Amino acid sequence: MSPNPAAGLKPVLFVLTSHGRKGDSGQSTGYYLGEVTHPLAELEAAGIAVEFASIQGGEPPVDGADVDDAINARYWNDPRFREAVRQTLPLHAADASRYSAIFFAGGHGAMWDFPNSPAVQRVTREIYEAGGVVGAVCHGPAALVEVTLSDGAYLVAGKRVSAFTDDEERAVKLEGVVPFLLASRLSARGAQHQPAPDWTSQVVVDGRLVTGQNPQSASAVGAAMRELLLAPASA
Repeated sequence: MSPNPAAGLKPVLFVLTSHGRKGDSGQSTGYYLGEVTHPLAELEAAGIAVEFASIQGGEPPVDGADVDDAINARYWNDPRFREAVRQTLPLHAADASRYSAIFFAGGHGAMWDFPNSPAVQRVTREIYEAGGVVGAVCHGPAALVEVTLSDGAYLVAGKRVSAFTDDEERAVKLEGVVPFLLASRLSARGAQHQPAPDWTSQVVVDGRLVTGQNPQSASAVGAAMRELLLAPASA
């Protein structure tokens, strides 16, 4: 029997938004379920453990709980998954040394509570500078707009990235609701934003940074993170 390449690998920390309202619009939001379940399926199939945190801890609000999606339905109907997302760790309590990677799920709520979270900035920096992988999809890269490294440089500066595009934000008519346009803000931080046509899968890997454009990119972000995490063990 061949050894499990994920054996001994530290867990991946999935971070979910705790913000449940789209600004002053009156519309509810939260983390987008498929942007959690689809990457999760890719990692778990390879035997990679995942733990869950959110900005405030406890049970975060969910958006896009489409149970016609087979992967969503599998997890949403799994009591273990539901319990895990009901009792997320407050991110400020996370010990970065316990994790091999951090992943930021999207959902519009991320635009409000990810960017200015000191916990997001600390845990991301510590995992990345320890040689870990940083991943995010759709609005999840909002977590990265204020992350600086120990030398003061923005983590995304000079790196190729993908994120929910300004055109996609306009297509859902929320460009005037979100606090900023994500792709534009990443570019302002020195990132090289690489868009694909609206609603098509786009994943960009730059070293140990993995980012995806939209919900259609979620599985591929998980797969790319899996390959980076398993590469040292299989080299």
